[in-house]
Amino acid sequence: MKITVKVGILSALIWIAIKYILFVSGIFPGQMAPTVMLNILGLLSAISIGLYLQKRRDTMETNALFDMKNAMSSGLPYVLIVSSFIYLFYTQINPEFITHQIAEGEATIEKMIHDPNQMAKFRKENPDAEVMTDKQIEKRLKTNNKKGADAGFTATLSVLALLLLATLYSLLVTLIYRQIVFRPLKN
Repeated sequence: MKITVKVGILSALIWIAIKYILFVSGIFPGQMAPTVMLNILGLLSAISIGLYLQKRRDTMETNALFDMKNAMSSGLPYVLIVSSFIYLFYTQINPEFITHQIAEGEATIEKMIHDPNQMAKFRKENPDAEVMTDKQIEKRLKTNNKKGADAGFTATLSVLALLLLATLYSLLVTLIYRQIVFRPLKN
């Protein structure tokens, strides 16, 4: 197995361990931001460390496309493992979080429905809501809230976002490594 893939898998397992430890210890209860930021850092670490180790092992000169491919080969296992764990985490380990998110969203919807100013603003921003009753709007918003808080939706969104970020990081890390870290010395 390539070193880049190993680094991606190891980084994903480290993030999973940190997320689980934070969950079990009760640090940051009900907050996603700290683990999301650690996830972003984990992806960047996987790509940069994996590419660095691969470039140190390479015996011949490589081009930028080859370096990007190597960087992505660190990021892709990370993305797949972390996203799979996110689905597992929110369906099996902590389904209460999804329930809490839905309840929080429904409370916000209830508050908005009973406030004429917010309803007027909502109708102004959403032309299709002009012809809907308050009950129809409430039903639609609650349905969308449940879909948005679903573990499958969260995992799918995670795959898409992390894949986009992995591509961007691969490009940036490749450029930085080629221009600064591993640039050929001029005589």
